[in-house]
Amino acid sequence: MTRLAGHLELQQALASGGYVAGDDLAMALHLMQALERPLLLEGAAGVGKTEVARALAGVRETALIRLQCYEGLDASQAIYEWNYQRQLLTIRAAAEDGETGKAVEERIFSRDFLLERPLLAAITQDLPPVLLIDEIDRADEEFEAYLLEVLSDFQVSVPELGTIEAVSRPIVILTSNGTRDLSDALRRRCLYTYVDYPDRATELAILQARCPGVEARLAAQIIGFVQSLRKEELEKVPGIAETLDFAAALMGLGIADLTDDPAVLQATLTTLLKTQADQANITTEVAQRIAGKAA
Repeated sequence: MTRLAGHLELQQALASGGYVAGDDLAMALHLMQALERPLLLEGAAGVGKTEVARALAGVRETALIRLQCYEGLDASQAIYEWNYQRQLLTIRAAAEDGETGKAVEERIFSRDFLLERPLLAAITQDLPPVLLIDEIDRADEEFEAYLLEVLSDFQVSVPELGTIEAVSRPIVILTSNGTRDLSDALRRRCLYTYVDYPDRATELAILQARCPGVEARLAAQIIGFVQSLRKEELEKVPGIAETLDFAAALMGLGIADLTDDPAVLQATLTTLLKTQADQANITTEVAQRIAGKAA
């Protein structure tokens, strides 16, 4: 798909690929492409922020290039670095042939020896890719400042080669789980949408799209159960991926009703509850109470 007339078309295209986007998110994605601005998606872990980029890349039939951020991430890991092992082998081979000096230096510092990391790879694609800068809040503030320069000019300076300008302008999506405050400069540079846990109707649509074999009654019970479970005091609230795992587990075990077998229901909570404290707090009695409401 080369161009989308509006957010409704984009919303429908994403849905056909299995991603159910709300009106606000679909509009933000549409404006991001129309204005050629980065989009910052903020929200709790597990609400589908990363999956947005995958779905959009599928809709546009283009590459998804992902930069996973973490503490200590620096430019060499995010943009480029030299293939030192290959350079060393080339130097040794040249020395054996009696070749030294500037010619060898120019050869080992050519594009053939340059390892493209996500940010550089994203600007050297013929077809604009979707660049996902995932969990930018985990990176250091120093890297965030450097990232602003790259997103501003869409070019990278390599001292040995000069400036590498973008072949095409990537579609940039940044995600944040809110573990630290992002700079005002980054927020000004981006469009912004907060992605919350889906409401009951949206999550039901997601489940039916991703697990088309689930029976309607069980699907409604699953969504009701998960939505109620999120209201409990939990250390780690289950996201959409956990909902889908829960559904797959129930379907795989042949469960048609959440209230049929308390022991089986309790066992499948391993797909939803990811800490020891949460598993201890959601006892069989609590799960049955929630399941009763979900039914």
